[in-house]
Amino acid sequence: MDDVVLLTGAQGAIGSMLRRSLRRPGRHLRLLDVAPLSPLEPGEDAELVSGSFLDSDVLSDACRGANAIVHMGGLSHEGYTWAEYLEVNIHGTYLLAEAAREAGVERIVYASSNHAVGFAPLRDDGVVPDYEFPRPDTYYGVSKAASENVLSLYHDRYGLDVVCLRIGSYREEPIDVRSLWSWLSPGDCARLVDASLTTPRPGFRIVWGVSANARAAVSLEEGRAIGYEPRDNAEDYASILTDTHDQWHDVGGRYTGPDVT
Repeated sequence: MDDVVLLTGAQGAIGSMLRRSLRRPGRHLRLLDVAPLSPLEPGEDAELVSGSFLDSDVLSDACRGANAIVHMGGLSHEGYTWAEYLEVNIHGTYLLAEAAREAGVERIVYASSNHAVGFAPLRDDGVVPDYEFPRPDTYYGVSKAASENVLSLYHDRYGLDVVCLRIGSYREEPIDVRSLWSWLSPGDCARLVDASLTTPRPGFRIVWGVSANARAAVSLEEGRAIGYEPRDNAEDYASILTDTHDQWHDVGGRYTGPDVT
C-alpha cells in the first residue's frame, strides 16, 4: 500500500515545487489548497483537494488515511494583521494537529521560519543552533514560534512525530548579501522535506532549512541527523550580488530594523 502524504499549500511557491520533487514510487500525494490547483499531469500519483485547512470537514477528509502531513499552507510573510495570523497560522496549526491526531496521522513536517528567532544575534564565533530560543521579529515570526509550540505539545502528549523547518531564504537563486548565509535552494528544500518524511521516528525536532552555504551562520547538525545532505552553496552567486547594504547583525535581517512596525 502506498504511503499517503498530505501537502497543504500545494499551489504555493514551495508547495508547487514539492508537488513535483516529492514524487516517489509508493508515495501518493494528496494536494490541498484554497487556491485553484493545477490539473494533474499524466501519470502523476496524486489527488486534488480544493478547500481550506481552516474548514474542519475539508481537513478531516484530507487527513483520512494519511501517513504524514507536510504543512506549507498559511500566511507566508509579514504584512497581515494580528487577527489574521492568529486565525490562519496559529489556530490553523492547532486544527491541523488535532485533525492529524484524530485520523491517526503519524508525522507532521511543518514550515516554520527564521523569523521565529529573528532577533537572535548572528555570532562571529559560531552558528545559531537548531533549538535557538524563540525571539520572533514580527507577528509572522510570533505565529511560527507559537505553532512550533502547538506541535511540541502534540508530540509530547500524543506521540506525534514532528519536524519543524526554520526555513531561511527560499528562492531559485540568492538575491542579496544576507542570502549568502540564509539561502535555501529548491533542490535542497526538496531534499530536506524528503529527509523529514523518511527519517525513522524523529520525535520532535527543530531543523534549520538552509543550503550548504560557505558563509554558514546557522546549524546543520539536526538536519544531517535526520539524513539531510544539502548540495547547493550560495557562494556560487556571490560575485553577482551587488547589494552591500544589509548590515543587520540578527537572524531576521531588515525585519529587526526600526522601520518594521
